[in-house]
Amino acid sequence: PYVKGVYICNNFVTISKEFNYSWDDIMLPLKQFIKEYVEAEKVILTEGFTEAMAKIEEERGVAYEYTGEQAELVKKIKELIDTYVKPAVEMDGGNIEFKSFDQGIVTVILQGSCSGCPSSSVTLKAGIEGMLKRMVPEVKEVVAEMG
Repeated sequence: PYVKGVYICNNFVTISKEFNYSWDDIMLPLKQFIKEYVEAEKVILTEGFTEAMAKIEEERGVAYEYTGEQAELVKKIKELIDTYVKPAVEMDGGNIEFKSFDQGIVTVILQGSCSGCPSSSVTLKAGIEGMLKRMVPEVKEVVAEMG
């Protein structure tokens, strides 16, 4: 009853709680539940999950096709995000995905704990946008969508 949402990524699980519960009261029961669930080898992701996620990403517009010089820029932007940004974001229980690059604007999707974190906009502008502008001069701005 105290869980608001669950975000499962490659190597972590992020749980958001209902406001009226304290982490001190629910942390141990949650850890125990997850541990027992995994040890019992119960189904975590159902059949068809991959296909459903691909459809959601397509509907969101994540599956863009780029050609020529634009393709090279997008490749570099994705590599920078995956190499420098994603590991740091994952350490805080979040995830970041490249969505698009259009007219100098990089759009990313923030997921997990990032989507509710008050400091995510500061991190986005001061950290991610600053780095991408330095490394890829064609980048003028970075904007985020919450996923």
